[in-house]
This record gives sequence, C-alpha cells and structure tokens, in this order.
Amino acid sequence: MRTELVSEPGDPTRPNEDFASVSLPASGGGGALVLLDGVTPPKGPTGCLHSVPWFVSRLGGALTELTVSLPDVPLSEALSLAIARTADSHAHTCDLSHPRTPQATVVVARWSAASLEYLVLSDSVLLVEAPDGAVTALADDRLALLPRTSLTSDAFIDAHLRNKEGGFFTAAADPSVAGLAVTGLLPRSSVRALAAMTDGATRWVEKFREGGWGDCFTFVRKEGAAALVGRVRELEEADVERAFLGRSKRHDDASVVFVEW
Repeated sequence: MRTELVSEPGDPTRPNEDFASVSLPASGGGGALVLLDGVTPPKGPTGCLHSVPWFVSRLGGALTELTVSLPDVPLSEALSLAIARTADSHAHTCDLSHPRTPQATVVVARWSAASLEYLVLSDSVLLVEAPDGAVTALADDRLALLPRTSLTSDAFIDAHLRNKEGGFFTAAADPSVAGLAVTGLLPRSSVRALAAMTDGATRWVEKFREGGWGDCFTFVRKEGAAALVGRVRELEEADVERAFLGRSKRHDDASVVFVEW
C-alpha cells in the first residue's frame, strides 16, 4: 500500500486550519483516512474562546480514534459521537449555539478487505479510482448548488445559509448534522486508489480548470500530493488579475491524502 499526506497552510504566518490523518490499525487488513477543513469565520464574535485549529484538532483526533476503534459503527454515527465529544470539551466555557462557533468540513473513508465506506460533509472532495482507471468524485454539492449572483457575499452565505435547511451543513456542535452527510458503501474490489482533498487543493480543478477530476487524480499519482499543492500555489500567484480566484482569498490551506493499494 502507498499512502501520501500533505497539508500546507495558505499563509505560513498563520496556523493551518486543516486536519489530515491516515490510520492503519494493528489488526491489519483495513484502515481509514480523515480529512477536515476548518471554516475561517468572518471577523467578529464567535461565542467561543477557542480557535479553529483547536477545534479541528480535537474533532479530527476524536473522529480518527472512533473510526478505527469502532469498526462496526457507521461513519455517520462515528462523526456524531466525535462532534458530541468535542462539544462536551468546551460547552462549559463557550456558547456553542452561536452560528459562528468553530466548525469544519469532513471527509472520511474506511476500508476493510471486503468494503470501503465513505462520508463527505460540505465542500471537501473524495476521489475514488476504479480498477479500470475511471475516477468518481464523491462530494456534498449543496454549497456549490446554492444560487449566487455578483451581489451574493460570503457574509450573507455564512449568516443565512450555513447549517440551515435549504442551505448547507458543516460539523460544528450539533451531532445530528452527521446524519445529513453524503455516505455510501462500495465493494473494496471496485476501488484501486483514493484521494481526499480540501478545497484549497481542489482549486486545481474548480478554480483554475487545469483539468477534470480524472486529470487531477493522475497528476497526484504521477507527481505526488505535494506537487499538486505546489502547482496550485503557482497558479494562485500567477492570477494577478483574479480572473480565476475572483473574490476568494489568494491562498487557502490545502491538504491532500492519497491511498493506493
């Protein structure tokens, strides 16, 4: 098995708000990956004393442990337990009902000799390659499908559409949101390799149009996960006129986890 993991902050002077892990249990024959992208809140109060990296590290750590230690528990339930555990760790000091309480996108994949189970919540992506080379993007597209105009601001989306019916959902303090994630089960024999990416890395496809998901997967396999992030950084620097980035931040935290059997 080949595994690669790279996670690079968008700004080297600021903490990385992504979390990435690959677990290969001692029992053998299986494993799991967990990828979180912390949501940077708009300026202003969040109701929480803690930073996004604090939240992401605790949620990611809890989810990694539960995904491996409870192999018979569905991933949506493992995420629910991880959210509850994380919320309990700071409910006594923070207002977790605040709409800007720390939160994150989630991708989880867990495999055994027989099957591969996956979960995707919000705008990170899991790419699955079949034995014949076909690549499928497993994604939660609710955010991408929201109607947008030139007047739609990130602040409006954050205030009116995040974690609300008719909008999109992230992992914050409500364990029930785990039941809204995109989930599925595939035969392990139908999967040759995986690549999980936060939206800082998926810019290669979604912002800069360097190719489709299959092209992106091929790039990671041949050049490596770090090379993909490096190429995204080159494209960000070259987009002086913001023809591709628009109002998006110049650089974003970018993480890639690659697994090949």
